Amino acid sequence: MQTTMLKAKLHRATVTRSELGYEGSCAIDGNFLDLAGIKEYEQIQIYNINNGERFTTYAIRAENGSGTISVNGAAARLACPGDLVIICSYFILDQKELATYKPVLIYFNNKNEIIRSASSIPVQAA
Repeated sequence: MQTTMLKAKLHRATVTRSELGYEGSCAIDGNFLDLAGIKEYEQIQIYNINNGERFTTYAIRAENGSGTISVNGAAARLACPGDLVIICSYFILDQKELATYKPVLIYFNNKNEIIRSASSIPVQAA
């Protein structure tokens, strides 16, 4: 049996650009990609906290240290500069791999500075 699991999450990143005329994708600061283990051209899901939009695209590398989160192409209609987004990557694991599996969770402030990282999400209180 195989299970699709969260691989990495960039939590509450701020969209810095949206370029409708650019070839589709999401440009992400290269340092964020490296820390999260997201590869260039890897499929990602983007969840827009501001408007509830959820969409699929792929990651491309933006300049290291730039703080860039640029939503491009048709997806630029779904996220505007200043919107808060959650960017997730998933992968498929077999049952043996699940025993040692840990996701990479990266949390941002409103300036796209990393404030912490983790490998688990706290239990939600009742």
